[in-house]
Amino acid sequence: MAKSQDPKIIRESVKKYYGGIAFIANPSTSSECHCCTSTNSCCQSDDALAITIGANNYESKDSSTLHAEITGLSLGCGDPVTLASLKPGQTVLDLGSGGGMDCFLAASRVGLAGKVIGVDMTSEMITKARSNKTRLGIKNVEFCQGEIEQLPFDDNSMDVIISNCVINLSTDKPGVFREAFRVLRPGGMIAVSDIVTSGILPDNIKSDVNAWSSCLAGALDVSELYMMLRTEGFIDIAISPISGENSIEKPLKYQKGFETNPLPEQSGSFQIFSAKITASKPIKA
Repeated sequence: MAKSQDPKIIRESVKKYYGGIAFIANPSTSSECHCCTSTNSCCQSDDALAITIGANNYESKDSSTLHAEITGLSLGCGDPVTLASLKPGQTVLDLGSGGGMDCFLAASRVGLAGKVIGVDMTSEMITKARSNKTRLGIKNVEFCQGEIEQLPFDDNSMDVIISNCVINLSTDKPGVFREAFRVLRPGGMIAVSDIVTSGILPDNIKSDVNAWSSCLAGALDVSELYMMLRTEGFIDIAISPISGENSIEKPLKYQKGFETNPLPEQSGSFQIFSAKITASKPIKA
C-alpha cells in the first residue's frame, strides 16, 4: 500500500499551484495540465475518462458575454450556476471562486436584491477576482479569502452554495460539507459540479501530490460521496454524470433508497467523470 501523503503538504501544493496560474490570461489554453482538460493526459488512465474543462461546459450562453480573460480562468468541470436554478433575491456562496466567473454569472440571476460571495484560499485568485469585478462594474458580488473547510460566515446565512471542480481538491471533505450545512439556511441547497469516480482510485494515485492538483487524486467514489453528504445531514441527494461525449455510458444516479443499492465492487478498475451534485438542508431538523 502506498504511503499516505501529508494533508498539509497537499493543501500547500494545491494552493501554490492555483495561485501560480491566477494571472495567466487564458490558462485553459495553456500546455500545462490544469484541472482537467480534454486535451491533456494528466487525468486519464486506461480505466479513466477525459474531463472537459472551462467555459464550454456552460449550458447557458451567459458566459459568452464575459471577457476572454475571465472565461480563460474558468477551471471548472460543469455549470453549477444553471444547476442551482437561482432566484432573484437569494444569497449565494461560491466555494473556491477562483477568478470569479461563476460569481458573476450567479449575480445576474439573483439581481440587485440578491448577493453573491466568493471565497478562495489563494490571495492571487482573490486579487484577480476583485480586478474582474471592477472591470465588469458588478455591485452585488464580493470576494473574501478563506478556507472552505472553515468558512468565515454565520450559521444559516446562505440560500444556495455552488462550487465548480474545487471540493475534490480538499483533503477534508467531511469538513467542507459540514461547514456548507452549517451556513445554509433551512431549506437551502448545494449545487456542485465536481470530479467523481466510479470505482476506487489506486493508492499510488491517491498519494501523488501532482495528481491532487490535477483534480484526480482527491476525487471520491460516487457511493462514498453520497454517504458523506448523508452523514452530514443533507437530504434529496442526487449525483449524476454531466451529459456529453465524456460521460459514462450508463449514468449513475443516487437518490433516496441508494443505501440499498450500493455500487458494485470494481476489482481495481475505475472511471473518472464530471458530475452534477445537488443536496438540500432539511427545513426542520
